Amino acid sequence: MPSLSIRSATGRARQWSITTVALYAVLIVIALVQLFPLYWLLTFSLKNNQQIFSSHPLSFPFQPRWENYEKVWNVGNIGTYFLNSVWITVVATVVTLLIASFATYAITRMNWKGSKLVLGVIMVAMMIPVHSTLIPLYSMFNAVNLIDNPFSILLSYIAFNLPITVLIMLGFYYTIPREIEEAAIMDGSSVNRLVLTIIFPMTGSVVATTGIVNMIYNWNEFIFVNTFISSNELKTLTVGVQNFIGQYTTDWGAIGATLMISILPILLAFLFLSDQIVEGLAAGSIKG
Repeated sequence: MPSLSIRSATGRARQWSITTVALYAVLIVIALVQLFPLYWLLTFSLKNNQQIFSSHPLSFPFQPRWENYEKVWNVGNIGTYFLNSVWITVVATVVTLLIASFATYAITRMNWKGSKLVLGVIMVAMMIPVHSTLIPLYSMFNAVNLIDNPFSILLSYIAFNLPITVLIMLGFYYTIPREIEEAAIMDGSSVNRLVLTIIFPMTGSVVATTGIVNMIYNWNEFIFVNTFISSNELKTLTVGVQNFIGQYTTDWGAIGATLMISILPILLAFLFLSDQIVEGLAAGSIKG
């Protein structure tokens, strides 16, 4: 009997190890597939037009042209576009998270007439195609002199990101025990203090999740900036890349360097916030 138990345990351990190796092998393959576009873009950004069209697409250049990055930053005005993208993304994301947090708290934690109607309007707003609003938005911003003004971009980003932000936050807010609020009220806490010092600190994971979602959209958005902004000094990185596309020639290496610069902030943000993002998505998917 003892020998049989030892053999079965050994068999289970061997089977577990084989399963683990197979799982890690699959994960490594998936990781390589995910990293492939980054490698290709890096090699693309370190070549000139002749190398891009004459060499193998996956080959790393023998003489990397790091000057492509210097060219796009100094000559191509990418530094200005990069700073515009940073401050517009940060401001729009922060304002959206604040408004969405207050709105979600009011909808899920407070009893008032019209809460279901407001939630319904927010959900209906998610069904509106972005491109169908370009002409009405342009007419409205033109009437109030906001064309070629960064406020038109900020207002558009906030308005279109609010519905999805509230939707992600809803599930998390429903899981917060009401006993916490009741205890705070019994201790003499005001509603404002309750929200700012107790509720908001508890929502860090879902805020990180919605924050990265907003950052990705705001950073990569093209159509609003291309429609509402005409001044070169107000353009963002996604629109500024068009400077290297000419009528008769296109600097593909410079375009690759610009794209490589544009994805770095999002990659860094995701790396630092990955744990909070997973936690927020898991918590927000359960309604308690």
